[in-house]
Amino acid sequence: MGKNVGGIDRALRLIVGVVLIALVFVGPQTPWGWVGIIPLATALFGYCPAYRLIGLNTCSAGK
Repeated sequence: MGKNVGGIDRALRLIVGVVLIALVFVGPQTPWGWVGIIPLATALFGYCPAYRLIGLNTCSAGK
C-alpha cells in the first residue's frame, strides 16, 4: 500500500475532516459529521482507496 495522496491534498483532507467532525459537537449535531473520519484517515495515512480504483495519484513520491 503505497502513498497516493500528495501534500496539498492531504492538508485539504485534514481540514475538511476536522471541520466535519467538529460539526458533530458544535454545529447541527447530526451523525453525518462522523463522515469526517474518512478524509481525516486518508490524510493521516496518505493513502486513498478511491484514488487507486480510478488510477489517480497526487503524491509525487508515489509515481
